[in-house]
Amino acid sequence: MSAVDTSTTTPELSAREADLLSRVPSGLFIGGAWEAGTREQIQVQDPATGRVIKRIANATPEDGIRALDAAVAAQEAWAATPPRTRAEILRRAFDLLQERRDDFALLMTLEMGKPLAEANGEVTYGGEFLRWFSEEAVRISGRYGQNPEGTGTMVVSQRPVGPCFFITPWNFPLAMATRKIAPALAAGCTVVVKPAELTPLTTLFFAQLLADAGVPAGVVNVVQTNTSGAVSAPIIADPRLRKLSFTGSTPVGRALLAQAAQNVLRTSMELGGNAPFIVFEDADLDKAVEGAMLAKYRNIGQACTAANRFIVHESVADEFSRRVAAKVAALRVGPGTEDGVTIGPLIDDRAVATMQALVGDAVERGARVLTGGTAPDRDGFFYEPTVIVDVQPGSEILREEIFGPVLAITTFATEDEAVARANETEYGLVGYVFTQDLARGQRMIDRVDTGMMGLNTGLVSNAAAPFGGVKQSGLGREGGLEGIHEYLSTKYTLIPA
Repeated sequence: MSAVDTSTTTPELSAREADLLSRVPSGLFIGGAWEAGTREQIQVQDPATGRVIKRIANATPEDGIRALDAAVAAQEAWAATPPRTRAEILRRAFDLLQERRDDFALLMTLEMGKPLAEANGEVTYGGEFLRWFSEEAVRISGRYGQNPEGTGTMVVSQRPVGPCFFITPWNFPLAMATRKIAPALAAGCTVVVKPAELTPLTTLFFAQLLADAGVPAGVVNVVQTNTSGAVSAPIIADPRLRKLSFTGSTPVGRALLAQAAQNVLRTSMELGGNAPFIVFEDADLDKAVEGAMLAKYRNIGQACTAANRFIVHESVADEFSRRVAAKVAALRVGPGTEDGVTIGPLIDDRAVATMQALVGDAVERGARVLTGGTAPDRDGFFYEPTVIVDVQPGSEILREEIFGPVLAITTFATEDEAVARANETEYGLVGYVFTQDLARGQRMIDRVDTGMMGLNTGLVSNAAAPFGGVKQSGLGREGGLEGIHEYLSTKYTLIPA
């Protein structure tokens, strides 16, 4: 079965798309000004066509340091800005984002590929970090009280960490920027942002929105580059930097942690995932299938929270697989700007090759393809949404983060076996469990070794909740009450009696 429209025609940009791209800044944003840059430009592609849609400035290591200079220069004044003022600026940014939501959604679809409906969902999700942390800015508090000995008064206060460096991923170009920038600004920190080379346009557009909302010059700086290591390393090595936050792969995260250790930087690392999706024999299969579609195919499967290993009780595996395969076969693949499309392109040709390799390895080891399983012959970077069953132990698809629209199913017989399967990975970002037994659900909360869990749901992300993992899925939390504390340091003062 195939869900793919095999048309190979590459559509031209519409007048609206061309107008939007013309309004996206193409420079580096340093100290409140747009700069053209001094070297060969970055070419941003539309993954649905492979065509270059915009050329933008390409930062040098010197540009990165100048951006840090601007953040350092703005730090003292921004930290001294009243929390209510910081809150109102973030709230204005939220309001502006709602006014410009159609532009942001279309821009994300053009540079990343996700369907417009999902891009609109990301505008909503990303905007919530602005609104949430605008409210948290005025709730930063401390403690005051007599010490146990009665010899003095203890004052515990919270202070901004200081200048921050953010490295954001390509898969959620808006939400990953707002999830880092909003709490930093709420806490009184200035920032330098290095967006992903593949999807920098949304961050540039957002930087202009922040300026329009009243963020002072130098508080937010953006340096996009196609030489990430060369630009990032001097910033991380600079003793004036006090915080590093990265979202991306675990291998890169390890390397950045090693660099950050030299100056004992505060770090937040949201790294790889290998999420288990456990379906017990008593699960509501309608809810489990609905949850599977959300947890696997949202964002074309290109999410760290995407379900990676479907671990289904042997008594319901055939029925679950049949129902999921029917829904997957009905998905419509194509450019995200087309009406009715539910699965857009992968980010680039390497992602397509990875899907082919993972599925090929699984099939060679004995797995069966129920639907999909091929890359269509068409422009852009597409791979059919796929369901494979009878995946054997040792298959690469069970060890590697898939990051694409491939759903791989294995079976289990006992609860202990399901837990062992779920935990047999170095990662621990999120897990999904479907059961109608409340006691079992509570046991799974305690036994599945992840930082987050969806119990009878396939979607867990929320701006009001702490997002993050355990083991090699990262350090720290983003979102929720916990999110702003990543940008605050605790100071204790003793006043003698």
